[in-house]
This record gives sequence, C-alpha cells and structure tokens, in this order.
Amino acid sequence: MDKHILEQYIDACEVIKDTKEEIKRLRKRRSQIQKDSVKGSMQEFPYMLQTYRLEGLGYATVKDPDELDRMEALLATRIQNAERIKRQVEVWLDTIPLRMQRIIRYRVFDELSWAQVAVRMGRKATADGVRMEFERFMSAA
Repeated sequence: MDKHILEQYIDACEVIKDTKEEIKRLRKRRSQIQKDSVKGSMQEFPYMLQTYRLEGLGYATVKDPDELDRMEALLATRIQNAERIKRQVEVWLDTIPLRMQRIIRYRVFDELSWAQVAVRMGRKATADGVRMEFERFMSAA
C-alpha cells in the first residue's frame, strides 16, 4: 500500500460530506411539487363555476425527471469511491507501527497542530521531534 493514499483521506472525507449534501438538495428538488388552482365552468347550461386543483412537477424545475435519478446514481458512485479510499487508508494504517498510527491519527485525522500532537503523545515528546518522526516515516521508501 502506498503511503500517499493518506493524502487522499481528508479529501475523501470531504467528498463524502459534500456529496451527501448534494444528494439532499437533489431529493428536495425532486419533492418540490407545485400546486395551483383554476376556476372554470361547464361548457353547457347550467354554467356552474367549479374549482380545479392541480399539482405536479413544474417544467422549469425538472426538464427530464430521469435526470435526477441518473444524477443521484452518479453521486452514490462518488460516495462509494471515496469510502473505498477511506477503507484503504484504514487497512494501511493497521500495517504501520503503533506510535506512527497515533501520530497520523492526531495530525491527519484529528487535524491537531504539532504541539498538540506532542502533548497527546506524552513521554517528553516535542512538536519538532514528532514532526520530524512523521516526515522521516513518510519520506522513507
């Protein structure tokens, strides 16, 4: 497993979050039913006034109803690909030393500063020491 997949982890998480929001907007757009009422009378005597209620998707809202389904399927595929990357990172993370796992979790996943990572690591760790250990690990072949 390539260490550089770790760089894609944060982007994969953001893609998942953004795509789920986009799916919510699509579903909301799909459920926007327009309602209206019109009045009219019969063509023949007795000319009784009647009110007709109409509802449905407006043409301006959705030109092709299947387009929403295709877009939702595309977004679902995007989420699956991003989740696959997240799983690959989790599998890779289990293959590296525990100390490096902690450093990566604190720095990359929790987005802590190097000083905060050093405090969490304990045992007289310094921000520069933890940063250098991380950089050495990532640059090693």
